[in-house]
Amino acid sequence: MSTLEVTILGCGSSSGTPAIGCHCPTCTSSDIRNRRTRTSAYVRVGTTGFLIDTGPDLRQQALREGITRVDAVLYTHPHADHLNGIDDLRAFCYVKKGSITLYGNAFTLDNIRTRFGYALQPPSPVWDKPVLMPQEVDGPFEHAGVALMPIPLRHGTWPCLGWRIGNMAWLTDVSDIPEASLAALQGLDVLFLDCLKHDPYPSHLGVEQAFQWAGRIGARRTVLIHMTHQLAFAELQALCPPGIEPGHDGLKVALPFTA
Repeated sequence: MSTLEVTILGCGSSSGTPAIGCHCPTCTSSDIRNRRTRTSAYVRVGTTGFLIDTGPDLRQQALREGITRVDAVLYTHPHADHLNGIDDLRAFCYVKKGSITLYGNAFTLDNIRTRFGYALQPPSPVWDKPVLMPQEVDGPFEHAGVALMPIPLRHGTWPCLGWRIGNMAWLTDVSDIPEASLAALQGLDVLFLDCLKHDPYPSHLGVEQAFQWAGRIGARRTVLIHMTHQLAFAELQALCPPGIEPGHDGLKVALPFTA
């Protein structure tokens, strides 16, 4: 048995917190837990490291957390706040002088091929660009002996993926969870779950919706992610039922993992 460790690289919405030009109480807060980069995670199982998404703050996040190894990227969907840091994978390819596999659904990988085709070419002698290998997935598979399960979700009208690794699942940018996917989320120790803001939103979960889905999934611990500046950490924490908590950048969660 090894350890699975999840680091929240970012838990903010597409605008981040503080938001540019905003002087609301959350954006001007001295509570470091209210400073949120764009949502992504680093999952380490033994010596194998997975990124969930490559947001535009990836370089900053990797330097902050001391991340030097990425073996694969698990993509949820191709919105800019989850994809546009893809060029920063170049540094990880350079360090290991090797390619990085990208896993995602056809919708996401087609978008990457269209927008970032230069990163899908063979390496040059100087490794001056990312060297990435897209791999479409539509069911459970393994990478380096680690079992990975893509979880089909709806993000408004878009087909999005959540990811389950062992007894941890990461569900960001979700507005609906199909019944088959709900069944695949049973028995979780830790669930990271979308929670955009107080008001309902067409392509995300609001606070009450997140609480309801957390109750249906029934993880031992649910950590809320992808929050706008409308949600201040301490105020949201006070609203959370037992077993649910807001996340913050840099939060680390470790749990046993059996391959």
